[in-house]
Amino acid sequence: MLDLQGYGPRLIEGAGVTVQLAVLSLLLAVALGLLTATAKMSRNWFLHRTATLYTTLIRGVPDLVLMMLLFYGGQIGVNAISDILYYDFEIDLYINFNAFAAGVLTIGFIFGAYMGETFRGAFMAVDNGQIEAGKAYGMSSGLVFRRIRFPQMMRHALPGLSNNWMVLLKTTALVSVIGLTDMVRVAAEASRATHEPFVFLIPVAVAYLLIASVSEWIFARLQKRYDIGFGEH
Repeated sequence: MLDLQGYGPRLIEGAGVTVQLAVLSLLLAVALGLLTATAKMSRNWFLHRTATLYTTLIRGVPDLVLMMLLFYGGQIGVNAISDILYYDFEIDLYINFNAFAAGVLTIGFIFGAYMGETFRGAFMAVDNGQIEAGKAYGMSSGLVFRRIRFPQMMRHALPGLSNNWMVLLKTTALVSVIGLTDMVRVAAEASRATHEPFVFLIPVAVAYLLIASVSEWIFARLQKRYDIGFGEH
């Protein structure tokens, strides 16, 4: 293991934090994306407008600004709730809105909007005739979704999902500004202390590249699986 002037173990720990942050953010983003896509395709005026406002907000506000707003604003909001519980109900409760939670929530919230657009386009690409055929065959709405709509939607969504994941992975570097000790923050601290930035930033770049390469392989395997029965592209 490379020691890197004593910062090697911390960089490895930071890489672990980065992977955890990215995966949890992805799960949240996918869940929000599915909800957003469903809402934007809904005939309900309120759901459609709310989802449209959400995606418009995300497109217009920089990721870093959103992250700082959620981190500092979230802590202020939690402290306000704690004060109300203490003064009105004599409940002494302190909740620490930590940087990791803020990072997951913010990145998941941001990419939930992008995932929503990806999933909406994928849902719209599914042949409606197959859905009608499933219903005519006697399938329930849930079974039609699981057996017909979702697998075909994923086939269309995977390229966009893969691209969003790659961008999300690089966005995790922003959490260093709110105090989370990921590998970018460790590299920045080590660079300032030793005045040798390339010694630490190059391994970080290689680590991101390695994660991205493994991710591309995984998405390629998933695409091959969902392409079964549709011929070569």
